[in-house]
Amino acid sequence: MAIYLPQLDAVQLWFPAVEQALLQPDGLLAMGGDLSVDRLCLAYKSGIFPWFSAGDPLLWWSPATRAVFAPDSLQFNRTLRKKWPRLALTLTLNQAFTEVVQGCASPRKGQPETWILPPMQQAYNELHRCGHAHSIEVWQDKQLVGGLYGIVVGGLFCGESMFNRIPDAAKFALLALQQHLGRYAPGWIDCQLPNPFLQQLGAQCIPRAQYLTLLKQQTMLNSPAGHWVPQALSVNWE
Repeated sequence: MAIYLPQLDAVQLWFPAVEQALLQPDGLLAMGGDLSVDRLCLAYKSGIFPWFSAGDPLLWWSPATRAVFAPDSLQFNRTLRKKWPRLALTLTLNQAFTEVVQGCASPRKGQPETWILPPMQQAYNELHRCGHAHSIEVWQDKQLVGGLYGIVVGGLFCGESMFNRIPDAAKFALLALQQHLGRYAPGWIDCQLPNPFLQQLGAQCIPRAQYLTLLKQQTMLNSPAGHWVPQALSVNWE
């Protein structure tokens, strides 16, 4: 069955109302446009994100259900807590953004292709240079073994992707992120789409309307000067 999608151009900066998103495939809203900093910032502030595969046009999504971590909701079992000191990991903020994106873009086991295509990598690197996108790095013996990256909209961190080179590295990055975010905001993390891994860690599903209300509230929060400068991070297990 043919579907109609609004066609965006690279000149006019706009998106259709998210309520116009398709039910099938869930959340597909528009196609085209570009990955400029201004358009991406507008997208995230509107509850929209880009997601497309090689050979597809640029597609924009606002699904009916969003996965989020509420403040202090990350769930870690006792085994993971005991592993932390044995692994001798260090955590940093914004010290290897490009490398984290590349790590996230690497094909996963059973997934030979990636949606983080070179144009997406370039776009998020530009967002990082403009101060909108940030990364958490996990190091072991000075080697990057995991991390995550995403975009900050006020007090909300819109997570894009994460990766592990050793088991559980991304879980530690998530905990460090929520605690760092929580120093000036409640600590909400948007995970976009639910999956078993995120839900096992405590992610909850909320309808689009509730997500948009949350987004509007968080957009009004501002991070303190210097909050996102490159720095070492720690985690508190209490």
